[in-house]
Amino acid sequence: MTTSPEQSLYKLQTWFSPSYPVGAYTYSHGLETAFESGLIDNIDQAIDWISDITTNGNGFADAVFVCEAHRATDKGNDNRLAILSEYAVAFCGTKELRLESEAQGAAFIDVVQKVEPNDGLEKLTQVWSGPYPYCIAIGAAAGHLGIDLKATTTAYLHAFVSNLSSALVRIVPYGQTDGQRIIASLASVVEDAVQKALTTTFENISTSTLMVDLTSMQHENQYTRLFRS
Repeated sequence: MTTSPEQSLYKLQTWFSPSYPVGAYTYSHGLETAFESGLIDNIDQAIDWISDITTNGNGFADAVFVCEAHRATDKGNDNRLAILSEYAVAFCGTKELRLESEAQGAAFIDVVQKVEPNDGLEKLTQVWSGPYPYCIAIGAAAGHLGIDLKATTTAYLHAFVSNLSSALVRIVPYGQTDGQRIIASLASVVEDAVQKALTTTFENISTSTLMVDLTSMQHENQYTRLFRS
């Protein structure tokens, strides 16, 4: 299926709008504990932390899965789509990071199929019984519509860093302008991550953000919490 550039842009802006009901605002990816523990207490540290996740953590891994699921759906490779789904589920390092991915994936599929049914997502639910990682659902939906792969991956990572920035603004006494500073500072990081993701297969994904996993695990038992992860 081919979608015009204008329609593709409209679709991506819709999917990644803060108003799209996937519950992204309820997750902090361990940032809440990182702040509580004193690991992040200024803008520069926040930028470095999110940059690491985007370059070496789940942000980059998700970008690769988006690319792979997009290609598998576009080519009608059902077996690879199922393998990618299983691998993406297993790749989440902690209980809360898995919840973050799977809950958003399920919500995304539910909303899209009720509003504007997508055969790529229908095929995903046929070849894989679930759960459905968010990155796989996005890749499958965009791949079916023929939305440009690079644009899809860029939009996904932009939404990823924007959500983490938004979480920090709510956790830390930063203003909205500081949140935008974080997003603007990460533009080149996102661009580099997208370029690398386009040429990386899922068999070669690795992460090296151990502190993110640790803060995510600690968050499960944090006494006072604003976020689900």
